Amino acid sequence: MNMGDEMPTTTTFTEPAIRRVEVGTSIVADETAAKAGLKVTTSHVWIKYSGKAAVRDVTLEVRERSILALIGPSGSGKSTFLRCFNRMNDLIPGATVEGEVCLDGEDVDASGVSVVELRRRVGMVFQRPNPFPMSIYENVAYGPRRRGMSDRQQLDDLVERSLKRAALWDEVKDDVRKKSGLALSGGQQQRLCIARVLATEPEVILMDEPASALDPVSTLRIEELMRELREQYTIVIVTHNMQQAARVSDVTAFFTMGDDRAGYLVEVGPTGRIFTKPAERLTEDYISGRFG
Repeated sequence: MNMGDEMPTTTTFTEPAIRRVEVGTSIVADETAAKAGLKVTTSHVWIKYSGKAAVRDVTLEVRERSILALIGPSGSGKSTFLRCFNRMNDLIPGATVEGEVCLDGEDVDASGVSVVELRRRVGMVFQRPNPFPMSIYENVAYGPRRRGMSDRQQLDDLVERSLKRAALWDEVKDDVRKKSGLALSGGQQQRLCIARVLATEPEVILMDEPASALDPVSTLRIEELMRELREQYTIVIVTHNMQQAARVSDVTAFFTMGDDRAGYLVEVGPTGRIFTKPAERLTEDYISGRFG
């Protein structure tokens, strides 16, 4: 489920209006976004808690139907930065976001943007599985019901399709209406949460360390699922597992923190290059285990 029940005045996102091209590790704006295949862009993003910077001056891009991995030591602002993509930081007292975050070229913080609709389009899977205390079916149907879907056949089809996309249908199809989501194993619960997000028909899926609480077998299944979902969705994942980032992502962004304890982006690039020939010494030191 995409969180957030705020109901501001609704505005619809228009067609992409900007393009960003890479210059080193920063991005500059230009006018033809759709051709660049960019889904999310950020420009000079600062995130502060009660005026104190937690993330400073981050500019990058996320291409459509790709997986971006955010890596770096604990406290470097990766999860905080991830939450700005669907305005989850709005729920944290004292949190402020400066700079620009765009989805398909539209500023997600613009006046009139529906936060509920934004969180439908940009779904989130959390570190620990959080199924609702209800049946597997009702877990997946919850979001569509909240959006007004009531037709039984439509709901049945959507639940089945979402569970299949999350690679869970074959394991639960005989008990989908009876078995509680809480009765599933940890790995199954996380895939149920992914199915719950998929049922809202998102365009971007944010994953905040989705396998950190799972055993190795369940972790590999989640990684396989991410690779499959990349064919249809844009995915941004926070992970402390560098092997996982190397296995699943197309692009990797390395964050660290400065003397002021604010996280910042050191470099971003194709995953193969980041792990074999990083441009920055800080990145090399982290990947080689010399710190972090």
